[in-house]
Amino acid sequence: MTDNEIVAAGVSRQYTALTSGELTAMELTEATLDAIDRASALNAFTTVLRDAARRDAAERDRARAAGEPLGPLHGIPVAIKDEIDVAGVTTTFGTRANRTPARADAEVVRRLRAAGAVIVGKTAMSEFGQWPFTESSTYGITRNPWDPTRTPGGSSGGSAAAVAAGLVPVALGGDGGGSIRIPAACCGLFGLKPQRGRVTSAPMTALWGALGTCGPLTRTVLDSAIVYDVIRGNLPGDRFRAREPETSFTDAARKPPRPLRVGFSAKTTTALVKPHPEQVRALEATAGLLAGLGHRVDEIDPHYPDTTPALLTQFYGGVRAEAQIVEYPELLERRTRHTLRLGVWARRPVLEWAIRAGESLGRKLNRIFDAYDLLLTPTTAIRPPRVGVLDGKGSLAATVACFPMVTYTAIWNVAGNPAASLPVGVGEDGLPLAVQLVGPPGGETTILPVATQLEQARPQPRPHPDRGPAESA
Repeated sequence: MTDNEIVAAGVSRQYTALTSGELTAMELTEATLDAIDRASALNAFTTVLRDAARRDAAERDRARAAGEPLGPLHGIPVAIKDEIDVAGVTTTFGTRANRTPARADAEVVRRLRAAGAVIVGKTAMSEFGQWPFTESSTYGITRNPWDPTRTPGGSSGGSAAAVAAGLVPVALGGDGGGSIRIPAACCGLFGLKPQRGRVTSAPMTALWGALGTCGPLTRTVLDSAIVYDVIRGNLPGDRFRAREPETSFTDAARKPPRPLRVGFSAKTTTALVKPHPEQVRALEATAGLLAGLGHRVDEIDPHYPDTTPALLTQFYGGVRAEAQIVEYPELLERRTRHTLRLGVWARRPVLEWAIRAGESLGRKLNRIFDAYDLLLTPTTAIRPPRVGVLDGKGSLAATVACFPMVTYTAIWNVAGNPAASLPVGVGEDGLPLAVQLVGPPGGETTILPVATQLEQARPQPRPHPDRGPAESA
């Protein structure tokens, strides 16, 4: 493999090369750092940990040479969204309001390192992850590798851009309203929001009330499953906990699915938002493909309940909670200070009400899964917008601009269900098309086999960092 091919290879291929001796961790790390430098115009990274990554790579090579047991992510370069603690690096939350480095890794980062991963940097996000566009006054605009004039989505847009451009095989993101799935859709990646409580939130007890979780963005379903098997699981301090699955995520991703009952719908959760015709065509084509693969597929009306009060209360409460722990709140964006004023009422008693209300709404939503194993929807209602969406907007105008991006995703943060965005081709604008698969509570291992089946039936083109917009996967 050339250096470009090595860097752009996924977790599985890199792991095989690393453990067989075809490639050293130091060689892969150096190639990764070079690729990150060449792609600096994307603005995917806020911090590149060159020296630390080289030290970790050298330790991985020493362990292999000594015949020590190798972890499932031995030598794999990983990037981390800049709201997750990495020891010795400032956790910025996309702001300039923090300056003191984190004392310790977040638990998910500790697990990645224990599995052999090499942490190469922190990735860009919107301030506190408020918006599904990766734009901030501190770090500027992050761009989509498919078309630099378009957004990679957000708030985990830096992570998505880094993976889509082939700079790293996996990057951790966070999802409080769609922030893994939306950038996955914009950048042609696989992004699974896990069941609430599936992945520890330590050192936090919870994220954004009951809305938030973290997880990987990857090019393939299997790569995501491998990473989830490393990071999933709880600690005693976690407020939310998910029941252990009957099988590993990796085994589920490799297993052919049984024939399932799949309901599909293009109906949005926001009355005034209508899906773009290309999004609807992609949905219908995927429904037809699933039927051809042996599944029972029906168009349905999900009868979505109104989750707005529960969602917005936890959104405002989540931003307030994170703003309270930054060192220099006076340096927050004016738009964020506007959000904080608008959400001054979202205090503990109201937040607890919203969490309970979300759980009640989740029970109503889950009636869908009495009749169907999975729900298929678009991931977003619109095509990836041009960058600069947030320019000149206050908090209210930015919120309105979010509706077409989050209308299919945020409801499942309120309910807590697992939901994944997967690529299903390329639109007339040359940008990825995507659909969302939603499972019942604890249903990641139902989603993963079907996602793999679709991935194999319709391989996704990829943007190529050197040769234009896309090449075959």
